[in-house]
Amino acid sequence: MDKPVELHKSPYLIMSREEWAAQRRDTPMTLSPEDVARLGGLSERLSTKEVEEIYLPLSRLLSLYVSASQELHLVTSRFLGKSELKVPFIIGIAGSVACGKSTTARVLKALLARWPGHPHVDLISTDGFLLPNKVLEDRKIMHRKGFPESFDTNRLLRFLADVKSGEPNVKAPIYSHFAYNILENQYVSIDRPDILVVEGLNVLQPASMPKSGSAMPFVSDFFDVSVYIDAATIDIEQWYIERFWRLKETAFRDPAAYFHKYASLDDKEVEATARNIWRSINLRNLEKNILPTRQRADLILRKSKDHAVEEVKLRKL
Repeated sequence: MDKPVELHKSPYLIMSREEWAAQRRDTPMTLSPEDVARLGGLSERLSTKEVEEIYLPLSRLLSLYVSASQELHLVTSRFLGKSELKVPFIIGIAGSVACGKSTTARVLKALLARWPGHPHVDLISTDGFLLPNKVLEDRKIMHRKGFPESFDTNRLLRFLADVKSGEPNVKAPIYSHFAYNILENQYVSIDRPDILVVEGLNVLQPASMPKSGSAMPFVSDFFDVSVYIDAATIDIEQWYIERFWRLKETAFRDPAAYFHKYASLDDKEVEATARNIWRSINLRNLEKNILPTRQRADLILRKSKDHAVEEVKLRKL
C-alpha cells in the first residue's frame, strides 16, 4: 500500500488573528449589540470584537467569492449563448459537535445578507437529513447518530443538486434537538437564494467510491467554498460538557424533552454522563470521520480555549 504523499509546503496561507483582522479593511459593522447577543450559542458567548475581527473579514472574502462566481457564471452563459438563472452560491461549514458551527453559520448568514448584491441568504443544518430514530433503531445504529451512516445522504445530495440547479421551493426536512428526531411532515423551503449556508458534522466526508466507476457525487461537490471550525479536542470536550450542563438546567427540564431523564441527575452524575457520551460517541465520530476531512476545507478557523479564533488558514493551492 502506498504511503500518503507529504507536501513540503503547506497548501494554506496561515494568518494570526491580528493579520486576519486587518483584512476587514473598511468593511462596516452591520450587526447591533442585540444582534450579536442573539446569534451566540449555548456554550459560546459571541462578542462584538469576535464579529469585527473574525467574521467581518470572512464575510468580505466570501462576498468577493460570490461576486467572482456570479461573474464567471455570466461569462459562461454568454459563451453558450444562453440566458440562465443565477446559480446559488453554497458555503459548507464543518466541524465537531459543540465546536460552534451553528454560531458561525448564523453570523455569516446575518452578515452576508447585509452585503449589496446578495440579500437573499438561507441556512440549513444537515441534521435535517438524519434518518428518523425508528430507522436508526431498526438498523441498530442509534448509538452512532451523527456518524456518516446515520444520514440519508442520497436525499441530501438530491436537495443540494436541486438548489444548485436553481429549482424553486426545494424542501429540506426539519430536525428537532428537543425531540431528538426528524419532525414528521415538517419542512423548510429553500427558494433560489443568492447564498445558501450548509452546516453539518460530515459535510466534507468523501463518499465510498463505486467499484463500477460510475459517477458518485460528494456533498462537498456542491460547495463553492468550505469552512472547517477547528479546536483542540480537549477544549471541544469541555465545551460539550458545558453545553450539557446548560441543557440540563433548561431544555431537559421539560417533561416532553427526549433527554428529560437527565434533568434529575446530581452534579457528579451530570459531569460523568456528559463525559461518557462525548467519549463513547462524539469523540469517536470526530477522530474517525470529521477530523480527517479538515484538510479538505478551503478555510480553517482555529479556536482557542475561550472560543476566540486565534489562527486562520486560507487555502492557496
